[in-house]
Amino acid sequence: MSLPVVRSSAPGKAILFGEHAVVYGEPAIAVPVTEVEAVARVEPAPSESGLTLIAADLGESLNLVAAPPEDPLAVAARLTLERLSAPIPDARLTVQSTIPIASGLGSGAAVSVATVRALAGFLGAHLSTEEVSSIVYEVERIHHGTPSGIDNTVIAYERPVYFVRADPPSLEILSVGAPITLLVADTGLPSPTKRLVSRVRSGWRGEKARYEGLFKRIGGVAREARRRIEAGQIDPLGPLMDENHALLVDLGVSSPTLNRLVHVARTAGASGAKLSGAGEGGNLIALVQPESVDEVAAALSDAGATRTIQTVVA
Repeated sequence: MSLPVVRSSAPGKAILFGEHAVVYGEPAIAVPVTEVEAVARVEPAPSESGLTLIAADLGESLNLVAAPPEDPLAVAARLTLERLSAPIPDARLTVQSTIPIASGLGSGAAVSVATVRALAGFLGAHLSTEEVSSIVYEVERIHHGTPSGIDNTVIAYERPVYFVRADPPSLEILSVGAPITLLVADTGLPSPTKRLVSRVRSGWRGEKARYEGLFKRIGGVAREARRRIEAGQIDPLGPLMDENHALLVDLGVSSPTLNRLVHVARTAGASGAKLSGAGEGGNLIALVQPESVDEVAAALSDAGATRTIQTVVA
């Protein structure tokens, strides 16, 4: 019996509220960004020995057996085979992605989700969304050191989520009362998640009272945002985004470029704007009315944003 060619995709993600504080038990809200995606394709390769992993965008190819222990693509494949108690197949697994790397849009988690699902499907197995998310969380530990778990969660479930890191994590699919139009703008600068998470942890260890106060205020913003989102009250989300950004500035994870582009978005007509993700570089998100999308996007591009993506959360 010949094995099929299996393809799986996974979206990007944006954090609306709660980044960094979510690592310390506060809630966060994240949404899928379906305008960008990672795709994994697995095909039989009977003339080859073992599983060949191909990162097409990076021009890299390696055999699973020879892959370094902490290569994320290899770890995703190994963990999937272990979960399924399956031998290494003679196959090729190719991944491609339109999600910018190190930009806060969850590129690593998306590649892992697509990889896990494609490999499981190729082997004729089914993994639940929870199982996929848990496997990808282990891969995320390589990328981020002490991840919150929100990236693998929102990307695996492909729904807006309200997430609290706990044991076990608390996950609720968010009911969106009215469509939310967002612009995601890329600064063009990398967002070194692992380093920034480590920097915040060092700060927390040195000034626990101050940092925990900031975390609690960020968590409070996320809780209020959830109430507004579920009630379909979109206008109040703008000031909440502004407040969240100011708290992240106080946390030391923003940058002059992010702050400038946030200001540009607001001046051009966005109801609110904030960095999204780890910070320092990567992306910002802006809450916009549908009729002002083009104007805000043009202003951000003129101010140096390398890419803008419109997405609607519904």
